[in-house]
Amino acid sequence: MDVKPTVAHSLPEVHRSVSVPNAGGFMRKLFAFLGPGYLVAVGYMDPGNWATSLAGGSAFGYTLLSVALVSSLMAILLQALCVRIGVASGRDLAQLCRERFPKAVAYPLWLLAEIAICATDLAELIGTAIALELLFGIPLLYGVLLTALDAFLILWLQNKGVRWLEALVFGLIALIVACFGVQIALSQPNWAEVLNGYIPAVSIVTNETQLYIAMGIIGATVMPHNLYLHTAVVQSRAWQADEASKREAIRYATIDSSVALTLALFINSAILILAASTFHTSGNTEVAEIGEAYHLMAPLLGSGLAATLFAVALLFCGINATVTATLAGQVVMEGFLRFRLPPVARRMLTRLVAIVPAVLVTWHYGSSGTAQLLVLSQVILSLQLPFAVIPLMLFAQDKGRLGALVAPRWQIIIGWACAALIVALNIKLLADVLLGD
Repeated sequence: MDVKPTVAHSLPEVHRSVSVPNAGGFMRKLFAFLGPGYLVAVGYMDPGNWATSLAGGSAFGYTLLSVALVSSLMAILLQALCVRIGVASGRDLAQLCRERFPKAVAYPLWLLAEIAICATDLAELIGTAIALELLFGIPLLYGVLLTALDAFLILWLQNKGVRWLEALVFGLIALIVACFGVQIALSQPNWAEVLNGYIPAVSIVTNETQLYIAMGIIGATVMPHNLYLHTAVVQSRAWQADEASKREAIRYATIDSSVALTLALFINSAILILAASTFHTSGNTEVAEIGEAYHLMAPLLGSGLAATLFAVALLFCGINATVTATLAGQVVMEGFLRFRLPPVARRMLTRLVAIVPAVLVTWHYGSSGTAQLLVLSQVILSLQLPFAVIPLMLFAQDKGRLGALVAPRWQIIIGWACAALIVALNIKLLADVLLGD
């Protein structure tokens, strides 16, 4: 196998493959940039988010909706910074880390990023396998193995063009939104309490259990691999090289990601609202297993349709998330290690890096331990997140690389505040783990 060192573009198969019109109105230009944000947004609605939202909604009703809102606003800002870095520098986050930091720092960052992608894929593969088991009766282990087929789906779609891949992801997101729309209508939530839930409550800080689940929601929302992926996939657009065109690209691509992440907020909120209106109000306050939620839903709502749509939405979320996690694996591997493999080999390698651990843990734990596995994946992601966010913030304020396109001061201040919050929550989480809490 021929492996050649290179400093190739991010995702070279699709790099600058989508033309951007030089003239035309706002909507025409915006349409050219729509797509990358949705590839990123699916990571914010993966099965790890489902587990934390189910636990929070069943235990505390609508109270933790404010946490979902705050974490989504945090994600919108961080992904906007990813757009700026990708457009202004022409490099992705992995490449910048390799170029700026010594090998003693860059290689550990690469290893941590790979571990985070494995943890992400673990949750996504398990979630997809659970959906296949609930819908079609396919055993969990076989379902995990079937998810390897998405590597070939990505390869086929990328060969047809990145727009096809974006269309698949957007279509599945639209179906997910429709599924939850029906489920919310069937569950008949108390809308006054829903709106009140978006106002932060003191109990989130004073109640240790609420605080722990709130930390889980934040950890499951801001995904490390998305920071690497977004800086790369935004470069699929062929904007002009002058400063004015780059500013325009940043503006339109930021709108794209912000709208997409708002949809992700709707879906995460819908899961929490569904859990609150279905389980919490009926006294089922300890629902964490996705399978348990599925089996309880039909008798509590008096309709099997809600449970079926719940599993269908989970399947679509899992497929979407595994697709983008595989792309993130490519970005991380090529950016940090500076080598390229043939497309088929690269797809299979990035998929095997994730699927082997998933098969082993599924074989060992079986369906009874899926909630614990999902929680474990979020703990790993939470611990790794600062090692992606801090480099992101360093590059966002780097005038040497971004020049006049460096991030505005207010974004830098709020971004560092987000980084500090993430680090503080991780210290708390690590202390809880070490103390056995």
